[in-house]
Amino acid sequence: MASTSQPLRGKRACKKIFWAVFPHACFILSLVIYAFLGAFMFSHIEGNRKVNLSEEYRKFLQNLWYISRNLSDNMTENEEIFKEEIHTLLNTAERDWFVNPKDKWTFFGSLFFCCTVFTTVGYGNTYPVTRTGKYLCMLYALFGIPLMFLVLTDMGDILATVLSKCYNEFRKLQSKLLASKLCSGCTCNKGDELKSRAQSKIVINEPLSIMEVLKSQRGVKRKPVKCRNAEIFEMLIARENEHTGAARNKSIERWSSCPELARGKTMSRVIENFDKIGKQLEKLDVPIVLMVLVIFVYISCAAAILPNWETRMDFQEAFYFCFITLTTIGFGDTQLEHPKFFLFFSLYIIIGMEIVFIAFKLGQDRLIGLYKKVISFCGEKKMPSMKIYPK
Repeated sequence: MASTSQPLRGKRACKKIFWAVFPHACFILSLVIYAFLGAFMFSHIEGNRKVNLSEEYRKFLQNLWYISRNLSDNMTENEEIFKEEIHTLLNTAERDWFVNPKDKWTFFGSLFFCCTVFTTVGYGNTYPVTRTGKYLCMLYALFGIPLMFLVLTDMGDILATVLSKCYNEFRKLQSKLLASKLCSGCTCNKGDELKSRAQSKIVINEPLSIMEVLKSQRGVKRKPVKCRNAEIFEMLIARENEHTGAARNKSIERWSSCPELARGKTMSRVIENFDKIGKQLEKLDVPIVLMVLVIFVYISCAAAILPNWETRMDFQEAFYFCFITLTTIGFGDTQLEHPKFFLFFSLYIIIGMEIVFIAFKLGQDRLIGLYKKVISFCGEKKMPSMKIYPK
């Protein structure tokens, strides 16, 4: 019996873990599929577009040809012409004139563009040009941004649980260290303490009969008959619940013989997990200084890794780029040479955005508390004292 019960318990534990992880995996998988579908769509639409030479491009080539014709044999004069005329002309050129759309809108380039859309970063170096691409971009963002916020909220619950547990364990450890320091100077009788603990365990573990309970309650005899009967009835119910509690727990095992009931309970638990999204994030209460420290360490780790494949960046430039990305500002002044490598950093971006979101939420809660204190203080100072005059 013991050998057969262990595999059943293992299967039940695996099922519980699966259904507990299912909502989180469902959200993340939905976001990944949505990003891949958008990458296929935009790479096909924007990558296969025809490049039409505009009138501005024709004028640019014409002015460049005139300047090249006016170049002289004197190098100093050519340098002055280059500084003044050619530099000004090159500033008016657009990047799309010299870039093939298929080279720009590859699958990985389109995937990077989709990530910048639903994360609301929007660097601005890649954008749709065709009218169909612009309409689809708006529609894609309309559904992608709520999905991204849902993933952030779900990941925020996990991160909030981890942070709160770590912070509570740290506080418990700190209180234990302080208590051990305080109790180090005083002596305690450990033998008596162990005996009292053993006696308390015996009292708790040994069940009492109804007569023993009634004998221990001396105040019951002094009360009227109705009150005494009511209390005896409540004690009988409590005693009966103690015996039937184990039987109710055993009745749960009967669901294995009736799979429809078990399936209904698992489905209800999964639905409850979906309903609990965002609850842990609302309960999080850690110091804002701790969150700022976590953000600094988190960005510093990425800033130390990013220059390994982005050779134009140093630590400070990479730190600035990561901060602008995680806060979804996305100026676009710092561009990536290898967006393929940064796509593998997508999990880092999602977790980092969640950390920044939690920090902003904690800061918002602190600001609301500060405003309440200021308003209550000003109201107490400026509120005139109410005087009651006799009629």
